[in-house]
Amino acid sequence: MQEAIQRSAEVMKQAHCPYSDFRVGSAVLCDDGSIFKGCNVETCNHGSICAERNAITTAISEGYRKFKAIAVCAETNTFTSPCGSCRQFIIEFGSDTAVYLKVPSRPEVLVTNIQELLPLSFTPQNLRENTHR
Repeated sequence: MQEAIQRSAEVMKQAHCPYSDFRVGSAVLCDDGSIFKGCNVETCNHGSICAERNAITTAISEGYRKFKAIAVCAETNTFTSPCGSCRQFIIEFGSDTAVYLKVPSRPEVLVTNIQELLPLSFTPQNLRENTHR
């Protein structure tokens, strides 16, 4: 997981955030140990993509669907967790995904999981259980 955390910090520097100046990097750790990274990308019409979704969609484009963990590093002084849209996106691919939060200027890492960040979530399981067929 240390490598994923490091990669999230490295890719954060590549963020395209001319409007908010809020740099975020993310790296998703797949079940087989593969790591895919992504950074936030802003556009002038506010059609931005978050780093977490960028990392996950990159992994998906390479055929991966199962993730052990995701690391998020933001250029702030406090831990920054995924936004609501990203939380829903993460839980779509596994309700047991660990979430590691990092601040570049601090040595510690905050560890949580997607269920703690998105309690009472709506998941694919809800659809399977509630579909009337």
